[in-house]
Amino acid sequence: MSSKVMDLIYWKDMERTGMVLTGLVVGLLSLFQLSIITVVSTLSLAIMCFTISVRIYYKLLHVLQLGDGVHPFQSYLELDISLSGEEAQHCMQKAIVLSFSAIDALRNLIFVGNLFNSLKFLLLMYLVTFLGNLCNGLTLLIIGVIAVFSFPLFYTKHQDKVDSCFVAVQAHIDNIKDLAADHPPTPLPVELNPKLTETPLREGGATHCHSKMS
Repeated sequence: MSSKVMDLIYWKDMERTGMVLTGLVVGLLSLFQLSIITVVSTLSLAIMCFTISVRIYYKLLHVLQLGDGVHPFQSYLELDISLSGEEAQHCMQKAIVLSFSAIDALRNLIFVGNLFNSLKFLLLMYLVTFLGNLCNGLTLLIIGVIAVFSFPLFYTKHQDKVDSCFVAVQAHIDNIKDLAADHPPTPLPVELNPKLTETPLREGGATHCHSKMS
């Protein structure tokens, strides 16, 4: 199953990938005007009308002895989509582990397990509010679907250029990290650091007051 999905993403079969991509984009665009129930029911009716018509057509050809009577969708009916007990258990365990890992990460972020990570999460949510004002989740989903079918093909055709760009960006990031590590922030001088100058003044004032009292 995973190999078939990868074949779709990498456009191994142009016709099939084009049909899948067009169907997904048209279905998602329909949700802008119609409810999801209407979209699902209409697509189901269209698919059922097509498959039943093709099935009846092939049946008539067989009755008229103009065809071999082979089921037109036999390859789809014989497609193995079942899971063994071990595979199903492995998938369930993986889903449970991922779910609890996500819950644990959210708990640490929300309840400030690490202040720096929580601040980054706060900044991210603040930036997402601006993204929400520009577009909704359905628009992002459509962009994501198009990106899934576009970026792998673009990467395979321009792999050398993309890799060189990533290497250059990574080199700049490493240089910035090295500069920050080689030049740590210098501490303030004693005369400019209020924490270091405050204590002697207080001690001097206390001594002066004590001498007056005596």
